[in-house]
Amino acid sequence: MKQIGLHQRRTRFVKEYLLEQNATKAAIAAGYSEKGASVAGSRLLADPKIREEINKNNEKLNKKLELSAERIKQEIARLCYYDPAAYFNDDGSAKAISEIDEDSRRAISGFEMAELFTGNGEERKAAGYIKKFKLPDKGRALELAARVQKLLVDRVEVTAGDELIKRLTAGRKRLSGK
Repeated sequence: MKQIGLHQRRTRFVKEYLLEQNATKAAIAAGYSEKGASVAGSRLLADPKIREEINKNNEKLNKKLELSAERIKQEIARLCYYDPAAYFNDDGSAKAISEIDEDSRRAISGFEMAELFTGNGEERKAAGYIKKFKLPDKGRALELAARVQKLLVDRVEVTAGDELIKRLTAGRKRLSGK
């Protein structure tokens, strides 16, 4: 990142903020006192030159990582709609990772493989493998997808009866002296 015509600590703040995405931590790392870091971080984020530099760098990074709304939705969909059968052969054994389709591979959140042996010492022989696929929580993925599509919104609806509305209106009038 080039120098942006800012004081060195402010330039360092921008670099640290891009890593941490936390203004207080970035201010401390940039050399501001821990005691005043929260205020300094907020003040620095409000500075138009700093905000512009952060936005420019975030846009570059998003482009480089191909982070887009479309890509994020595609990855969420993979987590929602993977088919567990895609990981196994007809005989119930786990497929080789290269035999699993791309969408199912991308849904895997963890993978372990351990080799099994029989016998001891020189009689020890490889007996096979244990493969463990860790898959995401489909319920959580579907909840996330619903939020992205605005199908699920955390909302509390408050309804008031006519009598309560009249009382509140009368109270406001009394307070305003009308």
